[in-house]
Amino acid sequence: MLLAIDVGNTRIKSAVFEDDTLLTVIVFDKKEVVEKINFILDQHLKINHIVVASVGNITQTDFLCFEKRASVYFITHQSKFPFVNLYSTPATLGIDRMVLATAATLQFPNQNRLVIDAGTCITYDFVDEHNQYLGGAISPGIRLRYESLHQFTAKLPLLKKAYPEYVIGNSTQESIHSGVVNGITLEIDGFIEQYKSQYAKFIIILTGGDAEFLAKRLKNTIFANSNFLLEGLNQTFQYNQK
Repeated sequence: MLLAIDVGNTRIKSAVFEDDTLLTVIVFDKKEVVEKINFILDQHLKINHIVVASVGNITQTDFLCFEKRASVYFITHQSKFPFVNLYSTPATLGIDRMVLATAATLQFPNQNRLVIDAGTCITYDFVDEHNQYLGGAISPGIRLRYESLHQFTAKLPLLKKAYPEYVIGNSTQESIHSGVVNGITLEIDGFIEQYKSQYAKFIIILTGGDAEFLAKRLKNTIFANSNFLLEGLNQTFQYNQK
């Protein structure tokens, strides 16, 4: 069994796998890392591998205390990936984006793939039918947009995400919801249309913490899977073991 751990910018998301089967998902704060991982290992005594990908400020050293219970493998830029990386600055490409590209390559072979990860940031990653990673885009996610409106203005309130009732907001709160949520959905649909102008056919995978919130708002047909990165961690580990 394998424990996959995704250390993000705001939280840690983990999953237990038996071969390719996802058994359970547990999300927790960074300050709970030791307590929660020990709890998972206690609940699943057959876990013998831990695979970690981190874009947060938790280091590899923080996970070495678990080596007595299971082997710990860190996904790095030196790991093997099933695609050709054509990014002009490959050393700066986030490990999370490389894991997502791995999942797209292995789960949807021989086709163009666009992965949209809606988390703290919204990332767009494109892998073509020849398994070449071409790059993508990065923009602020939902939470960052709400927070920036509050932090960098004098009077705008900090709101929690909510679907706007109308495109035309008739109050400050409704205007903020319309600007943030409609702005993001129009952005995503706009990016998809730009890709369509260059590639006749491709599959669109939407993932990340806000995937389900955004999926029903988008006009394009997508494959929504909030656990796509965790699946990619399991697949990247297996790919490197072969």
